[in-house]
Formats: sequence, structure tokens, C-alpha cells
Amino acid sequence: MKRLLLVVAALFTLVALAGAVGLPDLAGAQDAPEGDSITVTGIGSIEAVPNEAQMSFGVETRAPTAKAAVAANADAMRRILNALRQARGREIVTQWVSVYPVTNDTGAVDGYAASNSVSATSDVDDAAALIDAAAEAGANQISGPGLSSSNAEALYRQALGKAVAEARARAEVLAKAAGRSLGGITSISEGAGATSYPYAERAALDAASTPIVPGEQETSATIVVTFSLR
Repeated sequence: MKRLLLVVAALFTLVALAGAVGLPDLAGAQDAPEGDSITVTGIGSIEAVPNEAQMSFGVETRAPTAKAAVAANADAMRRILNALRQARGREIVTQWVSVYPVTNDTGAVDGYAASNSVSATSDVDDAAALIDAAAEAGANQISGPGLSSSNAEALYRQALGKAVAEARARAEVLAKAAGRSLGGITSISEGAGATSYPYAERAALDAASTPIVPGEQETSATIVVTFSLR
């Protein structure tokens, strides 16, 4: 009888210790884990020929005094602006106006230079004529063109759609390789944004004008998508 009582007492002590330190929750351990998922990156791109050109046109003039340099520069820029408008330039905006002294070999001031620069946009097909017109009107500082598409946002949205399709295709391959099937999208995030760069050249030159080759530009989009797995 004493041995039986000791065994019962030991059992009670074991139960008390278990309550104190905490045994594993077997019922909780049997609950189903959260659903698996897979995260992939999708990249989509669209190629298009740019239809707009952005250029910069400037003129520098020199005179013995700053006032005379500014006056001569203003007359020269008026002729350039008129030529740009006649050549179908648009969105013409002044970029800067500057006046500075010109020194000779000894470091002494030998007159003044005035500079004025404007930016202008045109259709790609009119870009060569715009450059030629500005140069003929007296522009001695010309840079560009920067080429772009007027429907850049629409192109980017198309690239986004392709990126989603690419992400799904990649996820399906991975899910199949793992012996699973693809579920729905649980999260999706957009990358840094559109990027455009030259893709291929298109020859459309006029021998009588400044050569402008717009080529093709590729607009790309990147997304990160998480799919559930079944």
C-alpha cells in the first residue's frame, strides 16, 4: 500500500511540474500551417519608334561692353525664336541667360559675352528642319535631340501588363516543378518605373537636312508578384 501511495504521489508531482514548465500544445501542433506561396519577378517591355524630339538652341555674342553684348544677343535670339516657330517648333522655353567678361592672355578684361539658350520640342520628322532653321538664323550652340514618345504612359502600361503575364508564366513553371498548382495573387508591387533606351535603328534621312535617326526605344516595367500555392 505504501508503494502504491508513493506511485500516486509521484504522478501528481509529475503533473504539477508539467503545468509549471508547460508541455507542448498537441492540439495546436496539429492545426494546418498557413498556405505556401511563391514570389517571382516579372519584366515586360514594349518597342516603339519615338515621335518627339527635344533640343536646345543657344547663341553667344560678344561686344566691348556688357550692355552692347546683351543687346546684340537679344536681337540674335529673336531671330532664332522666329525661325524655330516657323519650322514648327513648340514648347519653346528659355533655359538660361548669362553675361560674363572675356579676358585676354594677360588676364585683362577684353570685352563681354552674352549667352541665351532655349529648348524646343518638335515631331521627329521636323527635327532636322528645326536644327537647320536655327543654325541659319544664327544659333551657334545646338544640342540634342532627346527622343521620346508622346504616348509614353500608355506604352508603360502595356509593359506592365506584359510583366504580370511574365510573372505568372514563371510562377507556373516553378509550381509545376514542385508538384503544386498555382493559386491566386496575394501581393503585387511595381518596380522603379519605366526605362526607355534605343533598341534598333530606323533609316529615314533627308540628304538636304541634318540627319536624324530616331531608331526604336524599348520601354520596360518590372513587378514583383506573390502567388499562393495549392
